[in-house]
Amino acid sequence: MPVIEVRNLHKRYGAKVAVEDVSFAVEEGEIFGVLGPNGAGKTTTVECVAGLRAPDRGTVSVLGLDPRRDRIELTRRLGVQLQASRLPDKMKVREAVELYASFHDRPADPGRLIEELGLAGQRDTRFGRLSGGQQQRVSIALALVGDPKIAILDELTTGLDPQARRDTWQLIENVRDRGVTIVLVTHFMEEAERLCDRLAVIDGGRVIAVDTPAGLVARVAPEQRVRFRPSAPLDDRLLQDLPEVRTVTKTGGQVVVTGTDGLVQAVTSVLARNHIIAADLRVEQSSLDDAFVALTGRPLDPPTL
Repeated sequence: MPVIEVRNLHKRYGAKVAVEDVSFAVEEGEIFGVLGPNGAGKTTTVECVAGLRAPDRGTVSVLGLDPRRDRIELTRRLGVQLQASRLPDKMKVREAVELYASFHDRPADPGRLIEELGLAGQRDTRFGRLSGGQQQRVSIALALVGDPKIAILDELTTGLDPQARRDTWQLIENVRDRGVTIVLVTHFMEEAERLCDRLAVIDGGRVIAVDTPAGLVARVAPEQRVRFRPSAPLDDRLLQDLPEVRTVTKTGGQVVVTGTDGLVQAVTSVLARNHIIAADLRVEQSSLDDAFVALTGRPLDPPTL
């Protein structure tokens, strides 16, 4: 059974429809991504899942609980890190984690959690003096200190430098390895491809598609491309006759071959049999960016560092 089920969720703010007929399910133990541009309705959706907002229509079930009716019980099983959350600048790391631990009946050990998240050296450092990456580690600690079954992490790496972002990705993978199901809200393509087992693509308040990152790419843009410069004259028919090949084009001295799975092996085998070396060989595959454009008709908002 899914640990989260969202069916026909609808939320309006005045005349603006933020979420319209959103449905998806999250399986136990996965990292489930909610991907879309800023203003797509991602945060409103997960706030309804967490019980922080009441939907106008639709149903939400989290671990068999209704987030509004069973909110107290759900807070014992659900950890949440929201995009706009921030601690007082003068609060120390240890004080924050211990304070949040006091809200729970059976919390994780604060000291051990601080060590596991690489904050042992900052346990007595004030929040305002931490780097952006360290502050995000604290946010993860606060989401996990209740020893939840599910953690919702909203735009966790926005504003981080590339190295801090990758460090945070590793932490998220470690959290999943501890048995925590994660709902990850993001507008970073690389983050979604690296971390998520499955994705719900949301645009304009609607779910456009739900699939694995690879499944989304294969669904809308399964093509592969091979580019190279042949060391000797090449008869196009050698490649065009291959079942894996769709097109062969030449631009200057470069050959571009498009096709399906197995294209690289098929092309290189033909070249080897004909004693032709493929110089500057490059293999290009469609990306999640390509899939998003195909699904929505426009690129995702560029990330802001």
